[in-house]
Amino acid sequence: MINIDELKFDEKGLIPAIVQDFTSGKVLTVAYMNRDSLKMTVEKGLTVFYSRSRQKLWLKGETSGNYQHVVSIATDCDKDALLIKVNKDGPACHTGSDGCFDNGVLVDNGNEPFSLEGLKKLIEGRKIDKKEGSYTTYLFEKGLDKILKKVGEECTEVIIGAKGGSKEETIFEIADLTYHILVLMTEMGIEIDEIKTELAKRHVVDKKVKQETMK
Repeated sequence: MINIDELKFDEKGLIPAIVQDFTSGKVLTVAYMNRDSLKMTVEKGLTVFYSRSRQKLWLKGETSGNYQHVVSIATDCDKDALLIKVNKDGPACHTGSDGCFDNGVLVDNGNEPFSLEGLKKLIEGRKIDKKEGSYTTYLFEKGLDKILKKVGEECTEVIIGAKGGSKEETIFEIADLTYHILVLMTEMGIEIDEIKTELAKRHVVDKKVKQETMK
């Protein structure tokens, strides 16, 4: 670990901070920090940035409630940039978007990585814009009882696969269950972040983890 004196701030005393969602790995935003905001970030466990336009420190979420809880802070090989991994309470962008990098410039759909968030958006699209022949649309048309029945059936299939000792079959059935859970969540208006938040409440973190004091 390094201390703050080893970091390379620019001529204005600032260092860029890339903020990344700890769970999904999604890059949320890029902001700037000075020595004081970095020290406050470490002390509070919440991201505190330096606003270049207002020329003052600002605690992310202070007015919106969308705090970013710091999991880790790392620097690059040149020590002139920071990577901050966080668990967030809400949207990271001031526009209300999940992150600040949602406007595509160049997108190769053939190489777009899979994510549960992406799958859920696709499922949500099938509920709003019904597509003929779509199994997902069929589930929404049949309603909650049908969706719950499928969730129950898939739970049973997971148990059978695991009881049989087949890892491959269990993975296959868990994937089926996950899909149907996402359909249920969409039907009930539940977001993935709400599940993450609930899990985070149950996650016990050792508050006595030793940290090197940043000077």
